[in-house]
Amino acid sequence: MPSKSIDHAFTGKSLTSAATDPTFAGALSFMRRRFTKNLKGADAVVWGIPFDAATSNRPGARFGPQAIRRASAIFDNDPQYPFQRDLFAEMAVIDYGDCLLDYGDHQKTPATIEQEAAAILASGAFLLTLGGDHFITWPLLKAHAAKYGPLALVQFDAHQDTWFDDGKRIDHGSFVARAARDGLIHAGHSIQIGIRTHAPEDCGIRILHGHEVEDMTAAEIAALILDHIGDVPAYLTFDIDCLDPAFAPGTGTPVAGGPSSAKILSVLSKLGPLDIRGADVVEVAPAYDHADITAIAGATVAMYMLGLRAEKFSAR
Repeated sequence: MPSKSIDHAFTGKSLTSAATDPTFAGALSFMRRRFTKNLKGADAVVWGIPFDAATSNRPGARFGPQAIRRASAIFDNDPQYPFQRDLFAEMAVIDYGDCLLDYGDHQKTPATIEQEAAAILASGAFLLTLGGDHFITWPLLKAHAAKYGPLALVQFDAHQDTWFDDGKRIDHGSFVARAARDGLIHAGHSIQIGIRTHAPEDCGIRILHGHEVEDMTAAEIAALILDHIGDVPAYLTFDIDCLDPAFAPGTGTPVAGGPSSAKILSVLSKLGPLDIRGADVVEVAPAYDHADITAIAGATVAMYMLGLRAEKFSAR
C-alpha cells in the first residue's frame, strides 16, 4: 500500500501515470485523469458538455458527463481490454472538466461550445467530448472543421438527425443536415450505423440500418466503414441510443431493435486505421438508467476511443 495513492485526479504527478485509486473511492475524473485547465503537454483532452435543452423527448443528458465519469472508475488501470496496454503509458490525457453554459440563454450555447473547443484544439490535443444531447456535435463539428477542414462523419445512432431547420434552432435532431448543408462534413464519405427511424432526407450519407447491422458480423461492419471513409479525416460521434435499450436504457429517445454493446464495441475496436480527428459520446441520461448499465456502456465507448488513439501512439 505505501506505493499507492488516492485522488489521482489531483495527486498524480504525471499526465501519463496510471492511477491506483480503489474503484469505489477517490476523486472522479474520467479514468482518474488529472483534472486541470492546463493544456500543456496533453495529447488528448476529455471534456464534458452538460447540456440537454435541445432534446425532443426525455431530458436528462445534462447529467451524462457526471455519470460517464463515475462509471469510468470501473477501469482499474490494468491493461485495458481489448487494447492490451496501459492507455496512458505514452499518451498524456487530462480531464478538462465541463463547459460552463448559461442555462437561461441557450442562444449563446453553440458559440460558447465552439469557442472553447477551438481553444482546446489549438493546443494540438485530440478532443474527446462527453455529452450532453446530440446538438453539441454541431458546434464541435464547426470547431473541428475550422481546424481540419470538412470531415467524414462516422455516426453510431438510432436516428439520422437530418431534419430540416432554419440554421438557428437548438435541436438535437437536425445537426447532421445542417453540417452537410454548411460543408462541415464530406457527406459522400460519411456513414451512419444502427439507424432505426426514418427522416425526410439522407443528405447523401451512407446508412447502415439496424436490421442490416443485425445481419452482419462486427468485422463486416468495420470493413464497410473503413472502405467507405478511406483516408478522409473523420469525426466519430456515438449516440448511446445506437445500442438496443436492453444495453442502454438510460437515454432520451430509446429505439428497440438495436445492436448489443458487445457487437458495437467489437466494431469500434477495428476502426484503428481511420484518421479520427475528434470524437464524442452523447445522450447518456442517467435518470432512466438502471444499475449504471448505460453509463458503463458510455464510459466504455469513450475508453475505446482513447484506446484507438493509444494504439497510434504505440505505432509511432
